[in-house]
Order: sequence, then structure tokens, then C-alpha cells
Amino acid sequence: MAVAPGSVASTQARIEERFVIPGRPRRGFILGTFFVFIFLHQTDRLLISPLTTDIMLEFDIGKAQMGLVSSAALLVGGGMFLVRGYLYDRYARAPLLALASFLWGATTWLSARAPTYPTFLLTRATTGVDDSSYPGMYSLVADYFTPSVRGRVYGVLQVAMPLGFLAATILALTLGTSLGWRNLFLLTGAAGIILSAVILFGVREPPRGQSEPELEGIEEIGQYPLDRRQAAALLHKRSLLLLFAQGFVGVFPWNVITFWFFAYLELERGYDPLQILLTMAPAALVLSLGYVVGGSLGDRAFKRTRRGRLLVSTAGVLLGAFFLTLTMQVPNGMPGLFLAFLLMTSLFVPFASPNVVSSVYDITLPEVRSTALSIQYFIEEGGAAVAPFLAGLVADRSSLQEAILVICVTAWLIGSVFLGLAARAIPSDIEVLRGQMRERASLEKAAALGEA
Repeated sequence: MAVAPGSVASTQARIEERFVIPGRPRRGFILGTFFVFIFLHQTDRLLISPLTTDIMLEFDIGKAQMGLVSSAALLVGGGMFLVRGYLYDRYARAPLLALASFLWGATTWLSARAPTYPTFLLTRATTGVDDSSYPGMYSLVADYFTPSVRGRVYGVLQVAMPLGFLAATILALTLGTSLGWRNLFLLTGAAGIILSAVILFGVREPPRGQSEPELEGIEEIGQYPLDRRQAAALLHKRSLLLLFAQGFVGVFPWNVITFWFFAYLELERGYDPLQILLTMAPAALVLSLGYVVGGSLGDRAFKRTRRGRLLVSTAGVLLGAFFLTLTMQVPNGMPGLFLAFLLMTSLFVPFASPNVVSSVYDITLPEVRSTALSIQYFIEEGGAAVAPFLAGLVADRSSLQEAILVICVTAWLIGSVFLGLAARAIPSDIEVLRGQMRERASLEKAAALGEA
């Protein structure tokens, strides 16, 4: 319902009005700014992977201790998701995103100055504070684009993730020796601080829910504050609970691969820095394509059936597991075949990501979307935190090849079951949301007639 004059929510509504752009939002600027944010943030976050062996040598630590560095940052980030999700739904998102960017830069600088392993572990863990920015960002983007194209939009934004992975690879392999890993982190930290100013002064807050089809043509949309009962109702949506369960296991492969794959190529396949670059660069580019293809296919399938996005996600997960199995079985003396199968794996692996975000928003009200996705990511961070450390333990006892293959394929197979069950349940949850938005549109139109 619309807020009453003089209430706390009304006061917040007046505060947010200064962040609203008159007329049509500047979609290109918003997408461009957030694309750059994701690209630079992922470059900073994933830079530690190609620098893993250098850091291990400097601090004289093993694989399990190095895996703990990543796990600690993920645990901190996971703990912040629920807090940030509430704040993004309660207050204007743009200033909070600017703060997240500043924290990313500041904490990265601290980790670059750490003199010992314990201090590096502690300071690197603090870099997880800013990882909880994505729910607010995606929620804000959802208010710019209708449900029919969100999969494609999120796919385009998420292209920045593998490009950041590629940028981290290039930086580490070309400048890692000359500058050192500490100076590289100082550079990426500076980027976060600069970008925080761009977001603070350039990004404006749209009315929540303005892109929903039922509200089309309504010039003034009332403010709908975060309702704790609506937030609690999220836990009663069957499809959402299944997506939460899928999220826990679904992030194992990404975190294992991004953290350990460079070390696997170097230590077990004997690749030199140039071979690693020539392998990972095309893989990252194909991975980028996979986000857009997966999101676009999800949108097309969604127009045919409300199960479409999750059916595309399920297919992508299963094909990714199949091609990774083939990839890891290729003998060391056949780099061409190894790369070919790796590229096929890279194409299908990201199919689920833009479609899961879109599906979460297909079944949640605008004012609780950051909270919903924060719960999703909070659960995912639990899996993400365990994955690098678990892979390190398995690798110490056997090999990185076995650790990557067993953990990734098992996780994808389990995740495909949850995605399939979610696809079966989601149509009824979508219809509930569409009914709520139709009711809200009727109230808005009635209010507009009353004022006239």
C-alpha cells in the first residue's frame, strides 16, 4: 500500500525523490556504469587466482591455507548479504552501491600491505564486505527493464564477470612479475575508489516497480516500503526455496575453477604463462558469450512457458558437466583437444546465472527483491566459501584434476535436480506475483482518479 504522510516510510520517500531521474531513466548509462563496476570488481576479486603460486611462495603456505584465504573472504561476504539486502530494500540503493565500491577499494589496499600470512588472511577476508552489492544492483536494474528482457539484460551485465577473469589473467601474467602482486592489488583498489564517486554522482534511483507491465502508463507510482510480512512470505514460495537449495551447490564449480584452474594448468599440465593465457583468454571470451546466449534463450523460452528460464538453466548445467568431464580426461599431450572441450564447457556453464536472477524477480515484489536475492546469495556464499578449501584438501591428498572434476560434476548434477523441481513449481508463484501487481495497479489508478 502507499505510504501515509508523515510516516517514516514517507520521510524516506522524500529522501529518495532526489535520486529519481525525471522522465525515462538513462538505461545506457546505468548499464554501462554497472558493467564497469562488475568488470573491475571481478578483476580485483579474481586476480588472486593467477597470483596464487606467487602468494604461496612469499608466505610459504600450502594449498589448504591458500584455499582458506578465499573461503574467509566469501564467509565475510555471505554474512553481509542479509544486512545489505534489507538496507537496499529499505533505503535508496545508489548511495549504498557507491559505499560498497569505496569499501572494495579500501579493503583491497589493506590486503596489499599485509606483511605476514595471518594479516593477509585477515585483510583479504575484509574484502568480502563489498561482495554483497549485487542484489541491490540487480534490483535497481529490474526497475529499468520489463520481465520479458531481463534475462538478456542480466546476461549482458554478467559478461563482465568472465571479462574480469580475463583481465585478471592478463594483468597477472604480463605485469605480475614486474610490478608484483601487491602493486596489482593497489591498482585495482584505486579503481574501486574512483568508481564509487561515479556511482554516487551519476546513478539515480528509479521508482520501485516502474518496469512491471501492470504499472505501464502510470505516471506516479506510490512508494511501497519494505514489509516484514512480505519478506517472511518469501520462505513460503516453493520455487524460491528450490532455487536457494540449487544456489548452495551451484556455486561450487565456479569458485573451484576460478581459484584453482590456473594452478592446475601450471602444476599438473605444465603450461607456461603464455600457454595459460592462450588457453584461458578464449575460454573467458566464450564464457562471456554464454551469459548472453543463456539469458536470451531464457527470455525466448519464458515467452513460450513460464518454466522456460529454468529449463534452459537445467540444460546448461547438464551440458557443462558433460563437457567438463571430457575436458579433464584429455591427456596432457593434446592441448588442442583440451582447449576445444574447455570452450564447449565455457559456453554452457553460465546459462543458469542470468536466468536464476530473472526467475527470483519473476516471483517477488519490487520492494523485497534485494532481500530475496540476498538470501539466495547468502546461501550461495556458504557453498562458495567451502568450495576452494575443500578442493585444496582433495588436491593435497590426490590431485587438482581429481578435485576439480569430482567437485564440479557432482555439484552440477545435484543442482540440475533442484532446477528441474523449481521449473515445475514456478508457474504458480509467478501467477501470485502478477495478481499482486494487478491489484497494485488498480489501487494506483483509483488513487490517480481520486486526486483528479
